[in-house]
Amino acid sequence: MKIVLSALFICFITFQAKAQLTPFELSQDKNYTASYAQVIDYYQQLGKQHPQQMRLFNYGTTDVGKPLTLVVLSRDQVFDPELVKKQNKRVLLINNGIHPGEPEGIDASMMLVRDMLKKNQLPKDVVICIIALYNIDGSLNRGLSRVSQNGPVAYGFRGNYRNLDLNRDFIKADSRNALAFAQILNTWKPEIFLDNHTSDGADYQYVMTLIETQKEKQNPILANYTTKTLTPYLYSHMKKSGYEMIPYGAGEEGLPDSGIVSFLETPRFGTGFAAQHNIISYITETHMLKPFDKRVYATYDFMQHLITINQRDAKLIGELKQKADEQVAQQKTFALNWEVNREVVDTITFKGYAAGHKTSEVSGLQRLYYDRNKPYTKTIKYWNTYKVTATADKPLAYVIPQAWGKVIDLLKLNGVKMKQLAHDTSLNLQMYYITDYKSPQRPYEGHYLHTGVKLNPVNMTVKFYTGDYVVYTNQPINRYIVETLEPQGVDSFFAWNFFDSMLSEKEHYSDYVFEDIAADLLKKDPELRKKLDDAKSKDPKLAGSADAQLFFVYRNSPYFENTFMRYPVGRILTDTKLDLK
Repeated sequence: MKIVLSALFICFITFQAKAQLTPFELSQDKNYTASYAQVIDYYQQLGKQHPQQMRLFNYGTTDVGKPLTLVVLSRDQVFDPELVKKQNKRVLLINNGIHPGEPEGIDASMMLVRDMLKKNQLPKDVVICIIALYNIDGSLNRGLSRVSQNGPVAYGFRGNYRNLDLNRDFIKADSRNALAFAQILNTWKPEIFLDNHTSDGADYQYVMTLIETQKEKQNPILANYTTKTLTPYLYSHMKKSGYEMIPYGAGEEGLPDSGIVSFLETPRFGTGFAAQHNIISYITETHMLKPFDKRVYATYDFMQHLITINQRDAKLIGELKQKADEQVAQQKTFALNWEVNREVVDTITFKGYAAGHKTSEVSGLQRLYYDRNKPYTKTIKYWNTYKVTATADKPLAYVIPQAWGKVIDLLKLNGVKMKQLAHDTSLNLQMYYITDYKSPQRPYEGHYLHTGVKLNPVNMTVKFYTGDYVVYTNQPINRYIVETLEPQGVDSFFAWNFFDSMLSEKEHYSDYVFEDIAADLLKKDPELRKKLDDAKSKDPKLAGSADAQLFFVYRNSPYFENTFMRYPVGRILTDTKLDLK
Protein backbone atom coordinates (compact mmCIF):
# COMPACT_ATOMS: atom_id res chain seq x y z
CA MET A 1 0.00 0.00 0.00
CA LYS A 2 2.86 2.40 0.88
CA ILE A 3 4.55 1.62 -2.43
CA VAL A 4 1.31 2.28 -4.35
CA LEU A 5 0.69 5.57 -2.52
CA SER A 6 4.29 6.68 -3.14
CA ALA A 7 3.95 5.88 -6.83
CA LEU A 8 0.68 7.81 -7.02
CA PHE A 9 2.28 10.78 -5.25
CA ILE A 10 5.21 10.78 -7.68
CA CYS A 11 2.79 10.62 -10.61
CA PHE A 12 0.82 13.54 -9.15
CA ILE A 13 3.97 15.66 -8.70
CA THR A 14 5.10 14.78 -12.23
CA PHE A 15 1.68 15.73 -13.59
CA GLN A 16 1.75 19.03 -11.69
CA ALA A 17 5.20 19.85 -13.09
CA LYS A 18 4.13 19.03 -16.64
CA ALA A 19 0.92 20.96 -16.19
CA GLN A 20 3.03 24.06 -15.64
CA LEU A 21 4.96 23.55 -18.86
CA THR A 22 3.63 25.41 -21.87
CA PRO A 23 2.51 23.65 -25.06
CA PHE A 24 5.60 25.17 -26.69
CA GLU A 25 7.91 23.53 -24.15
CA LEU A 26 6.12 20.18 -24.37
CA SER A 27 6.26 20.08 -28.16
CA GLN A 28 8.80 18.20 -30.24
CA ASP A 29 11.71 20.45 -31.23
CA LYS A 30 9.88 23.36 -29.56
CA ASN A 31 8.30 24.28 -32.86
CA TYR A 32 4.71 24.69 -31.68
CA THR A 33 2.75 27.76 -30.60
CA ALA A 34 -0.19 27.46 -28.25
CA SER A 35 -3.71 27.74 -29.62
CA TYR A 36 -6.12 30.31 -28.21
CA ALA A 37 -7.87 27.67 -26.08
CA GLN A 38 -4.54 26.42 -24.75
CA VAL A 39 -3.40 29.95 -23.90
CA ILE A 40 -6.51 30.77 -21.88
CA ASP A 41 -6.60 27.38 -20.17
CA TYR A 42 -2.94 27.69 -19.23
CA TYR A 43 -3.39 31.09 -17.62
CA GLN A 44 -6.54 29.98 -15.83
CA GLN A 45 -4.70 27.01 -14.30
CA LEU A 46 -1.73 29.21 -13.39
CA GLY A 47 -4.09 31.73 -11.79
CA LYS A 48 -5.59 29.04 -9.58
CA GLN A 49 -2.11 28.14 -8.34
CA HIS A 50 -1.16 31.77 -7.66
CA PRO A 51 -4.40 33.59 -6.79
CA GLN A 52 -2.69 36.22 -4.64
CA GLN A 53 -0.36 37.67 -7.25
CA MET A 54 -2.09 36.95 -10.56
CA ARG A 55 -5.53 37.89 -11.85
CA LEU A 56 -7.28 37.55 -15.19
CA PHE A 57 -9.51 40.35 -16.44
CA ASN A 58 -11.75 40.26 -19.51
CA TYR A 59 -12.24 43.49 -21.45
CA GLY A 60 -14.97 44.16 -23.97
CA THR A 61 -15.18 41.67 -26.78
CA THR A 62 -13.52 41.02 -30.11
CA ASP A 63 -14.94 40.76 -33.59
CA VAL A 64 -15.17 36.99 -33.18
CA GLY A 65 -17.25 37.39 -30.01
CA LYS A 66 -14.69 36.45 -27.36
CA PRO A 67 -13.42 38.86 -24.68
CA LEU A 68 -9.89 40.21 -24.61
CA THR A 69 -8.08 38.60 -21.66
CA LEU A 70 -5.57 40.62 -19.66
CA VAL A 71 -3.13 38.86 -17.32
CA VAL A 72 -2.17 41.13 -14.41
CA LEU A 73 0.76 40.38 -12.10
CA SER A 74 1.08 42.32 -8.85
CA ARG A 75 3.58 41.43 -6.16
CA ASP A 76 1.65 43.38 -3.51
CA GLN A 77 -1.69 41.85 -4.53
CA VAL A 78 -3.07 45.22 -5.67
CA PHE A 79 -5.29 44.83 -8.74
CA ASP A 80 -7.15 48.13 -8.66
CA PRO A 81 -5.67 50.38 -11.42
CA GLU A 82 -6.42 53.58 -9.50
CA LEU A 83 -4.83 52.25 -6.32
CA VAL A 84 -1.79 51.11 -8.32
CA LYS A 85 -1.27 54.72 -9.42
CA LYS A 86 -1.87 56.08 -5.91
CA GLN A 87 0.86 53.75 -4.67
CA ASN A 88 3.18 55.26 -7.30
CA LYS A 89 3.81 51.98 -9.07
CA ARG A 90 4.67 51.74 -12.74
CA VAL A 91 2.59 49.76 -15.21
CA LEU A 92 4.13 47.79 -18.07
CA LEU A 93 1.70 46.67 -20.79
CA ILE A 94 2.71 43.84 -23.14
CA ASN A 95 0.70 42.90 -26.22
CA ASN A 96 0.93 39.51 -27.91
CA GLY A 97 -0.44 37.96 -31.07
CA ILE A 98 -1.71 41.04 -32.87
CA HIS A 99 -0.49 39.08 -35.89
CA PRO A 100 -1.10 35.46 -34.83
CA GLY A 101 1.39 34.24 -37.43
CA GLU A 102 3.99 36.08 -35.35
CA PRO A 103 3.33 34.25 -32.07
CA GLU A 104 6.64 34.33 -30.16
CA GLY A 105 5.32 36.75 -27.55
CA ILE A 106 2.37 34.47 -26.79
CA ASP A 107 4.56 31.52 -25.81
CA ALA A 108 7.35 33.59 -24.25
CA SER A 109 4.88 35.43 -22.01
CA MET A 110 3.33 32.18 -20.79
CA MET A 111 6.75 30.95 -19.67
CA LEU A 112 7.76 34.30 -18.22
CA VAL A 113 4.61 34.62 -16.11
CA ARG A 114 5.06 31.11 -14.74
CA ASP A 115 8.74 31.63 -13.94
CA MET A 116 8.23 34.96 -12.17
CA LEU A 117 5.44 33.49 -10.06
CA LYS A 118 7.23 30.23 -9.21
CA LYS A 119 10.50 31.98 -8.35
CA ASN A 120 8.76 34.83 -6.54
CA GLN A 121 10.46 37.32 -8.87
CA LEU A 122 7.67 39.81 -9.49
CA PRO A 123 9.03 43.37 -9.36
CA LYS A 124 8.18 45.43 -6.30
CA ASP A 125 7.33 48.69 -8.03
CA VAL A 126 5.95 47.48 -11.37
CA VAL A 127 2.58 45.93 -12.16
CA ILE A 128 2.80 43.82 -15.29
CA CYS A 129 -0.19 43.64 -17.64
CA ILE A 130 -0.08 41.15 -20.50
CA ILE A 131 -2.67 40.82 -23.25
CA ALA A 132 -2.59 37.05 -23.60
CA LEU A 133 -3.61 36.98 -27.27
CA TYR A 134 -4.90 40.10 -29.00
CA ASN A 135 -6.07 38.88 -32.41
CA ILE A 136 -8.21 36.03 -31.16
CA ASP A 137 -10.10 36.08 -34.46
CA GLY A 138 -6.97 35.41 -36.52
CA SER A 139 -5.65 32.88 -34.02
CA LEU A 140 -8.73 30.72 -34.46
CA ASN A 141 -8.10 30.74 -38.23
CA ARG A 142 -5.17 28.39 -37.68
CA GLY A 143 -3.11 26.94 -40.51
CA LEU A 144 -0.18 27.96 -42.73
CA SER A 145 -0.15 31.43 -44.25
CA ARG A 146 3.31 32.96 -43.71
CA VAL A 147 5.01 30.84 -46.35
CA SER A 148 8.37 32.61 -45.95
CA GLN A 149 8.60 31.92 -42.21
CA ASN A 150 10.59 29.19 -40.44
CA GLY A 151 7.99 27.66 -38.13
CA PRO A 152 6.12 27.04 -35.98
CA VAL A 153 4.23 24.06 -37.42
CA ALA A 154 0.89 25.92 -37.39
CA TYR A 155 -0.29 29.39 -36.44
CA GLY A 156 -3.05 31.89 -36.91
CA PHE A 157 -3.86 34.26 -39.77
CA ARG A 158 -2.80 37.91 -39.93
CA GLY A 159 -6.25 39.36 -40.57
CA ASN A 160 -8.99 39.26 -37.98
CA TYR A 161 -12.59 38.12 -38.51
CA ARG A 162 -13.28 41.27 -40.54
CA ASN A 163 -9.99 40.75 -42.40
CA LEU A 164 -8.51 43.83 -40.75
CA ASP A 165 -4.83 44.13 -39.97
CA LEU A 166 -5.21 45.06 -36.33
CA ASN A 167 -1.81 46.74 -36.30
CA ARG A 168 -3.26 49.38 -38.60
CA ASP A 169 -6.47 49.84 -36.62
CA PHE A 170 -5.58 51.57 -33.36
CA ILE A 171 -6.48 55.14 -34.28
CA LYS A 172 -9.54 54.40 -36.43
CA ALA A 173 -10.74 51.54 -34.18
CA ASP A 174 -12.92 49.77 -36.71
CA SER A 175 -12.57 46.50 -34.79
CA ARG A 176 -13.99 45.63 -31.41
CA ASN A 177 -10.50 44.40 -30.59
CA ALA A 178 -9.17 47.98 -30.87
CA LEU A 179 -11.96 49.31 -28.65
CA ALA A 180 -11.12 46.73 -25.99
CA PHE A 181 -7.43 47.60 -26.27
CA ALA A 182 -8.15 51.30 -25.77
CA GLN A 183 -10.17 50.41 -22.70
CA ILE A 184 -7.21 48.48 -21.28
CA LEU A 185 -4.72 51.23 -22.12
CA ASN A 186 -6.81 53.98 -20.58
CA THR A 187 -7.77 51.93 -17.53
CA TRP A 188 -4.29 50.79 -16.52
CA LYS A 189 -2.39 53.84 -17.92
CA PRO A 190 0.97 52.16 -18.55
CA GLU A 191 4.22 54.13 -18.65
CA ILE A 192 5.79 51.58 -21.02
CA PHE A 193 4.20 49.53 -23.80
CA LEU A 194 5.67 46.56 -25.69
CA ASP A 195 4.20 44.88 -28.78
CA ASN A 196 5.77 41.53 -29.78
CA HIS A 197 6.15 40.73 -33.50
CA THR A 198 8.11 38.78 -36.13
CA SER A 199 9.86 40.52 -39.03
CA ASP A 200 10.13 39.72 -42.70
CA GLY A 201 12.52 41.10 -45.31
CA ALA A 202 16.23 40.47 -45.82
CA ASP A 203 18.25 37.63 -44.30
CA TYR A 204 20.93 38.48 -41.74
CA GLN A 205 22.56 37.08 -38.60
CA TYR A 206 20.36 38.63 -35.90
CA VAL A 207 17.52 36.81 -34.16
CA MET A 208 15.99 40.05 -32.85
CA THR A 209 15.47 43.53 -34.29
CA LEU A 210 13.81 46.45 -32.53
CA ILE A 211 11.48 49.33 -33.28
CA GLU A 212 11.28 52.17 -30.78
CA THR A 213 9.11 55.26 -30.90
CA GLN A 214 10.88 57.57 -33.35
CA LYS A 215 12.79 60.09 -31.24
CA GLU A 216 11.64 63.18 -33.18
CA LYS A 217 8.06 61.99 -32.81
CA GLN A 218 8.32 61.16 -29.13
CA ASN A 219 7.87 63.71 -26.38
CA PRO A 220 11.35 65.28 -25.86
CA ILE A 221 11.39 64.52 -22.13
CA LEU A 222 10.77 60.84 -22.80
CA ALA A 223 12.99 60.75 -25.90
CA ASN A 224 15.96 61.97 -23.88
CA TYR A 225 15.54 59.06 -21.45
CA THR A 226 14.90 56.37 -24.08
CA THR A 227 17.76 57.36 -26.41
CA LYS A 228 20.36 57.86 -23.68
CA THR A 229 19.37 55.25 -21.08
CA LEU A 230 16.57 52.79 -21.77
CA THR A 231 17.29 51.76 -25.36
CA PRO A 232 21.09 51.41 -24.86
CA TYR A 233 20.38 49.26 -21.79
CA LEU A 234 18.16 46.94 -23.82
CA TYR A 235 20.73 46.62 -26.63
CA SER A 236 23.63 45.90 -24.28
CA HIS A 237 21.75 43.38 -22.15
CA MET A 238 20.30 41.54 -25.12
CA LYS A 239 23.85 41.19 -26.45
CA LYS A 240 24.93 39.72 -23.10
CA SER A 241 22.02 37.27 -23.38
CA GLY A 242 23.34 36.08 -26.72
CA TYR A 243 20.74 37.90 -28.79
CA GLU A 244 22.52 40.94 -30.21
CA MET A 245 20.02 43.35 -31.77
CA ILE A 246 19.93 45.94 -34.53
CA PRO A 247 17.19 48.42 -35.44
CA TYR A 248 14.38 47.00 -37.54
CA GLY A 249 14.35 47.82 -41.24
CA ALA A 250 17.39 46.16 -42.78
CA GLY A 251 16.65 45.62 -46.43
CA GLU A 252 13.33 47.44 -46.35
CA GLU A 253 14.69 49.93 -48.90
CA GLY A 254 16.60 47.27 -50.86
CA LEU A 255 19.51 45.05 -49.81
CA PRO A 256 20.78 45.54 -46.23
CA ASP A 257 23.96 47.08 -47.66
CA SER A 258 21.82 50.03 -48.74
CA GLY A 259 21.31 50.91 -45.08
CA ILE A 260 18.54 51.00 -42.52
CA VAL A 261 15.79 53.60 -42.36
CA SER A 262 14.24 53.79 -38.88
CA PHE A 263 10.57 52.85 -38.87
CA LEU A 264 8.03 55.64 -38.44
CA GLU A 265 5.14 54.27 -36.36
CA THR A 266 2.24 56.65 -36.90
CA PRO A 267 -0.89 56.44 -34.69
CA ARG A 268 -2.44 53.66 -36.79
CA PHE A 269 0.18 51.39 -35.15
CA GLY A 270 0.10 50.39 -31.49
CA THR A 271 3.31 52.20 -30.58
CA GLY A 272 2.31 55.35 -32.44
CA PHE A 273 -1.05 55.28 -30.71
CA ALA A 274 0.63 54.82 -27.32
CA ALA A 275 2.98 57.74 -28.04
CA GLN A 276 -0.09 60.01 -28.28
CA HIS A 277 -0.69 59.06 -24.65
CA ASN A 278 2.94 59.92 -23.71
CA ILE A 279 3.80 56.24 -23.26
CA ILE A 280 7.29 54.86 -24.00
CA SER A 281 6.84 52.15 -26.62
CA TYR A 282 8.75 49.34 -28.31
CA ILE A 283 8.10 46.65 -30.91
CA THR A 284 10.22 43.50 -30.96
CA GLU A 285 10.71 41.97 -34.39
CA THR A 286 12.31 38.53 -34.27
CA HIS A 287 13.69 37.29 -37.58
CA MET A 288 11.32 35.04 -39.53
CA LEU A 289 14.04 32.67 -40.76
CA LYS A 290 15.58 31.86 -37.38
CA PRO A 291 14.32 28.71 -35.59
CA PHE A 292 11.10 29.31 -33.69
CA ASP A 293 12.55 28.33 -30.32
CA LYS A 294 15.33 30.92 -30.61
CA ARG A 295 12.77 33.56 -31.50
CA VAL A 296 10.68 32.67 -28.45
CA TYR A 297 13.64 32.71 -26.06
CA ALA A 298 14.92 36.02 -27.50
CA THR A 299 11.49 37.54 -26.82
CA TYR A 300 11.53 36.06 -23.31
CA ASP A 301 14.90 37.64 -22.58
CA PHE A 302 13.87 41.02 -23.98
CA MET A 303 10.80 41.13 -21.73
CA GLN A 304 12.93 40.19 -18.73
CA HIS A 305 15.36 43.03 -19.41
CA LEU A 306 12.53 45.49 -19.96
CA ILE A 307 10.97 44.51 -16.63
CA THR A 308 14.33 44.77 -14.86
CA ILE A 309 15.08 48.32 -15.98
CA ASN A 310 11.47 49.33 -15.42
CA GLN A 311 11.91 48.27 -11.80
CA ARG A 312 15.35 49.87 -11.53
CA ASP A 313 14.15 53.23 -12.89
CA ALA A 314 10.58 53.03 -11.60
CA LYS A 315 10.70 56.31 -9.72
CA LEU A 316 12.42 58.17 -12.58
CA ILE A 317 10.06 56.80 -15.23
CA GLY A 318 7.07 57.95 -13.20
CA GLU A 319 8.54 61.43 -12.80
CA LEU A 320 9.31 61.69 -16.52
CA LYS A 321 5.79 60.61 -17.47
CA GLN A 322 4.30 63.22 -15.15
CA LYS A 323 6.54 65.95 -16.60
CA ALA A 324 5.67 64.89 -20.15
CA ASP A 325 1.95 65.03 -19.36
CA GLU A 326 2.34 68.50 -17.86
CA GLN A 327 4.34 69.72 -20.84
CA VAL A 328 1.89 68.39 -23.40
CA ALA A 329 -1.00 70.04 -21.56
CA GLN A 330 0.75 73.41 -22.10
CA GLN A 331 2.24 72.67 -25.54
CA LYS A 332 1.13 75.07 -28.29
CA THR A 333 2.33 73.62 -31.61
CA PHE A 334 1.90 69.96 -32.57
CA ALA A 335 3.49 67.95 -35.36
CA LEU A 336 1.01 66.20 -37.66
CA ASN A 337 3.30 64.39 -40.09
CA TRP A 338 6.96 63.51 -40.55
CA GLU A 339 9.38 62.25 -43.18
CA VAL A 340 12.90 60.84 -42.95
CA ASN A 341 15.68 63.41 -43.11
CA ARG A 342 18.07 62.00 -45.71
CA GLU A 343 20.58 64.75 -45.04
CA VAL A 344 21.31 63.41 -41.55
CA VAL A 345 22.80 59.92 -41.59
CA ASP A 346 24.51 57.81 -38.92
CA THR A 347 26.39 54.55 -39.34
CA ILE A 348 25.83 51.20 -37.69
CA THR A 349 27.72 47.90 -37.56
CA PHE A 350 25.75 45.27 -39.42
CA LYS A 351 26.20 41.49 -39.48
CA GLY A 352 24.69 40.07 -42.62
CA TYR A 353 25.07 37.42 -45.27
CA ALA A 354 26.43 37.94 -48.75
CA ALA A 355 23.66 38.45 -51.30
CA GLY A 356 23.86 37.12 -54.80
CA HIS A 357 21.82 36.10 -57.81
CA LYS A 358 21.34 32.75 -59.45
CA THR A 359 19.04 31.15 -61.99
CA SER A 360 15.51 30.59 -60.74
CA GLU A 361 14.15 27.05 -61.04
CA VAL A 362 10.68 28.62 -61.40
CA SER A 363 11.19 31.26 -64.07
CA GLY A 364 14.63 30.48 -65.48
CA LEU A 365 15.54 34.10 -64.79
CA GLN A 366 17.76 35.62 -62.13
CA ARG A 367 16.62 35.52 -58.50
CA LEU A 368 17.97 36.91 -55.23
CA TYR A 369 19.41 34.66 -52.52
CA TYR A 370 21.50 35.05 -49.36
CA ASP A 371 24.51 32.79 -48.79
CA ARG A 372 24.75 31.83 -45.11
CA ASN A 373 28.15 30.34 -45.78
CA LYS A 374 29.38 33.89 -46.39
CA PRO A 375 28.66 35.94 -43.26
CA TYR A 376 30.07 39.44 -43.06
CA THR A 377 30.37 42.36 -40.68
CA LYS A 378 30.43 45.84 -42.18
CA THR A 379 29.46 49.42 -41.50
CA ILE A 380 26.24 50.56 -43.16
CA LYS A 381 24.22 53.77 -43.21
CA TYR A 382 21.46 54.34 -40.68
CA TRP A 383 18.86 57.06 -41.20
CA ASN A 384 17.37 57.69 -37.77
CA THR A 385 16.30 61.34 -37.98
CA TYR A 386 12.89 62.58 -39.08
CA LYS A 387 11.71 66.09 -39.88
CA VAL A 388 8.26 67.53 -39.36
CA THR A 389 6.32 68.18 -42.58
CA ALA A 390 3.06 69.51 -41.12
CA THR A 391 2.12 71.25 -37.88
CA ALA A 392 -0.88 72.90 -36.26
CA ASP A 393 -1.25 75.35 -33.43
CA LYS A 394 -3.86 74.10 -31.01
CA PRO A 395 -6.97 76.25 -30.54
CA LEU A 396 -8.24 77.17 -27.12
CA ALA A 397 -10.93 74.53 -27.66
CA TYR A 398 -12.57 72.40 -30.32
CA VAL A 399 -16.34 72.31 -30.78
CA ILE A 400 -17.63 68.99 -32.10
CA PRO A 401 -21.25 68.53 -33.16
CA GLN A 402 -22.79 65.58 -31.34
CA ALA A 403 -23.82 64.15 -34.70
CA TRP A 404 -20.31 62.75 -35.13
CA GLY A 405 -20.90 59.95 -32.66
CA LYS A 406 -17.90 57.74 -33.36
CA VAL A 407 -15.55 60.69 -32.92
CA ILE A 408 -17.15 61.53 -29.58
CA ASP A 409 -17.06 57.89 -28.44
CA LEU A 410 -13.36 57.49 -29.26
CA LEU A 411 -12.42 60.71 -27.53
CA LYS A 412 -14.27 59.58 -24.41
CA LEU A 413 -12.72 56.11 -24.57
CA ASN A 414 -9.25 57.67 -24.67
CA GLY A 415 -9.78 59.78 -21.59
CA VAL A 416 -10.43 63.13 -23.26
CA LYS A 417 -12.32 65.47 -20.94
CA MET A 418 -15.29 67.13 -22.62
CA LYS A 419 -18.11 69.50 -21.77
CA GLN A 420 -21.44 69.97 -23.54
CA LEU A 421 -23.25 73.14 -24.57
CA ALA A 422 -26.15 73.81 -22.22
CA HIS A 423 -28.25 75.45 -24.94
CA ASP A 424 -28.22 76.36 -28.63
CA THR A 425 -25.37 78.79 -29.21
CA SER A 426 -24.02 80.80 -32.16
CA LEU A 427 -20.24 80.99 -31.91
CA ASN A 428 -17.74 83.14 -33.74
CA LEU A 429 -14.87 80.75 -34.39
CA GLN A 430 -12.56 79.36 -37.04
CA MET A 431 -13.79 76.73 -39.46
CA TYR A 432 -11.74 74.86 -42.05
CA TYR A 433 -12.79 74.48 -45.67
CA ILE A 434 -11.13 71.53 -47.41
CA THR A 435 -9.67 72.94 -50.62
CA ASP A 436 -7.85 69.82 -51.83
CA TYR A 437 -7.06 66.24 -50.87
CA LYS A 438 -5.95 63.03 -52.54
CA SER A 439 -7.47 59.57 -52.18
CA PRO A 440 -6.33 56.21 -53.57
CA GLN A 441 -8.33 54.22 -56.10
CA ARG A 442 -8.29 51.13 -53.89
CA PRO A 443 -9.07 50.91 -50.17
CA TYR A 444 -6.48 50.50 -47.46
CA GLU A 445 -7.74 48.62 -44.41
CA GLY A 446 -11.33 49.33 -45.40
CA HIS A 447 -10.78 53.06 -46.02
CA TYR A 448 -9.82 55.39 -48.84
CA LEU A 449 -7.18 57.17 -46.82
CA HIS A 450 -6.94 60.91 -47.55
CA THR A 451 -3.52 62.53 -47.99
CA GLY A 452 -2.23 65.88 -49.20
CA VAL A 453 -5.01 67.73 -47.39
CA LYS A 454 -5.11 71.50 -47.95
CA LEU A 455 -7.20 73.87 -45.88
CA ASN A 456 -8.68 77.34 -46.02
CA PRO A 457 -9.34 78.61 -42.46
CA VAL A 458 -12.29 81.03 -42.28
CA ASN A 459 -13.49 82.98 -39.26
CA MET A 460 -17.27 82.83 -39.21
CA THR A 461 -20.35 82.49 -37.04
CA VAL A 462 -21.76 78.98 -36.78
CA LYS A 463 -24.74 77.74 -34.83
CA PHE A 464 -24.19 74.79 -32.51
CA TYR A 465 -26.83 73.00 -30.50
CA THR A 466 -27.58 71.86 -26.98
CA GLY A 467 -25.44 68.81 -26.26
CA ASP A 468 -22.66 69.58 -28.77
CA TYR A 469 -19.23 68.95 -27.28
CA VAL A 470 -16.47 71.35 -26.30
CA VAL A 471 -12.94 69.98 -25.88
CA TYR A 472 -10.44 72.29 -24.18
CA THR A 473 -6.81 71.74 -25.16
CA ASN A 474 -5.25 71.96 -21.70
CA GLN A 475 -5.03 68.20 -21.20
CA PRO A 476 -2.18 65.65 -21.01
CA ILE A 477 -3.94 63.84 -23.88
CA ASN A 478 -3.51 66.89 -26.16
CA ARG A 479 -1.45 64.97 -28.70
CA TYR A 480 -4.30 62.57 -29.30
CA ILE A 481 -6.80 65.44 -29.46
CA VAL A 482 -4.87 67.57 -31.94
CA GLU A 483 -3.52 64.75 -34.13
CA THR A 484 -6.99 63.27 -34.60
CA LEU A 485 -8.99 66.50 -35.01
CA GLU A 486 -6.63 68.45 -37.29
CA PRO A 487 -7.48 67.26 -40.85
CA GLN A 488 -3.87 67.41 -42.08
CA GLY A 489 -2.74 64.80 -39.55
CA VAL A 490 -1.35 61.66 -41.16
CA ASP A 491 -3.79 59.54 -39.13
CA SER A 492 -6.44 62.14 -38.38
CA PHE A 493 -10.09 61.19 -38.23
CA PHE A 494 -10.55 63.14 -41.47
CA ALA A 495 -7.78 61.11 -43.14
CA TRP A 496 -9.61 57.92 -42.17
CA ASN A 497 -12.90 59.10 -43.75
CA PHE A 498 -14.80 59.84 -40.54
CA PHE A 499 -16.10 63.09 -42.06
CA ASP A 500 -16.53 62.14 -45.71
CA SER A 501 -20.23 62.94 -45.83
CA MET A 502 -19.39 66.65 -45.77
CA LEU A 503 -17.41 66.26 -49.01
CA SER A 504 -20.55 66.02 -51.15
CA GLU A 505 -23.27 68.53 -52.04
CA LYS A 506 -26.84 67.92 -50.99
CA GLU A 507 -28.62 70.54 -53.11
CA HIS A 508 -28.39 71.68 -56.73
CA TYR A 509 -30.53 73.55 -59.27
CA SER A 510 -32.55 73.12 -62.41
CA ASP A 511 -30.48 74.91 -65.02
CA TYR A 512 -33.35 76.40 -67.01
CA VAL A 513 -34.81 77.90 -63.83
CA PHE A 514 -31.53 79.09 -62.39
CA GLU A 515 -30.57 80.82 -65.67
CA ASP A 516 -32.93 83.71 -64.91
CA ILE A 517 -31.92 83.85 -61.25
CA ALA A 518 -28.23 83.90 -62.20
CA ALA A 519 -28.74 86.69 -64.72
CA ASP A 520 -30.51 88.75 -62.09
CA LEU A 521 -27.71 88.10 -59.58
CA LEU A 522 -25.10 89.34 -62.05
CA LYS A 523 -27.10 92.52 -62.75
CA LYS A 524 -27.48 93.33 -59.06
CA ASP A 525 -23.95 92.34 -57.99
CA PRO A 526 -21.16 94.02 -60.03
CA GLU A 527 -18.51 92.30 -57.92
CA LEU A 528 -19.91 88.88 -58.83
CA ARG A 529 -19.95 89.91 -62.52
CA LYS A 530 -16.29 91.01 -62.29
CA LYS A 531 -15.36 87.79 -60.51
CA LEU A 532 -16.93 85.75 -63.31
CA ASP A 533 -15.27 87.81 -66.04
CA ASP A 534 -11.85 87.54 -64.38
CA ALA A 535 -12.24 83.80 -64.05
CA LYS A 536 -13.24 83.45 -67.71
CA SER A 537 -10.21 85.43 -68.85
CA LYS A 538 -7.92 83.09 -66.95
CA ASP A 539 -9.68 79.85 -67.87
CA PRO A 540 -10.56 79.21 -71.56
CA LYS A 541 -12.54 76.08 -70.60
CA LEU A 542 -14.75 78.13 -68.32
CA ALA A 543 -15.19 80.78 -70.99
CA GLY A 544 -16.33 78.17 -73.50
CA SER A 545 -18.81 76.37 -71.23
CA ALA A 546 -22.26 77.73 -70.45
CA ASP A 547 -22.83 75.05 -67.82
CA ALA A 548 -19.55 75.83 -66.07
CA GLN A 549 -20.35 79.55 -65.95
CA LEU A 550 -23.81 78.89 -64.55
CA PHE A 551 -22.31 76.68 -61.84
CA PHE A 552 -19.70 79.38 -61.10
CA VAL A 553 -22.46 81.87 -60.42
CA TYR A 554 -24.34 79.34 -58.31
CA ARG A 555 -21.28 78.49 -56.26
CA ASN A 556 -20.64 82.17 -55.53
CA SER A 557 -24.27 82.95 -54.75
CA PRO A 558 -26.17 83.01 -51.44
CA TYR A 559 -27.97 79.84 -52.55
CA PHE A 560 -24.88 77.67 -52.46
CA GLU A 561 -24.71 75.52 -49.29
CA ASN A 562 -22.00 76.85 -47.02
CA THR A 563 -21.49 73.47 -45.36
CA PHE A 564 -20.10 71.86 -48.54
CA MET A 565 -16.43 70.95 -47.94
CA ARG A 566 -16.61 72.60 -44.53
CA TYR A 567 -14.92 70.53 -41.85
CA PRO A 568 -17.54 70.34 -39.09
CA VAL A 569 -15.22 70.66 -36.09
CA GLY A 570 -14.85 74.30 -35.03
CA ARG A 571 -11.80 75.94 -33.45
CA ILE A 572 -12.28 78.51 -30.67
CA LEU A 573 -9.22 80.76 -30.83
CA THR A 574 -10.03 83.37 -28.17
CA ASP A 575 -11.35 83.12 -24.66
CA THR A 576 -15.10 82.75 -25.06
CA LYS A 577 -17.60 82.48 -22.26
CA LEU A 578 -19.74 79.41 -22.79
CA ASP A 579 -22.68 78.01 -20.86
CA LEU A 580 -21.63 74.40 -20.38
CA LYS A 581 -22.94 71.36 -18.61
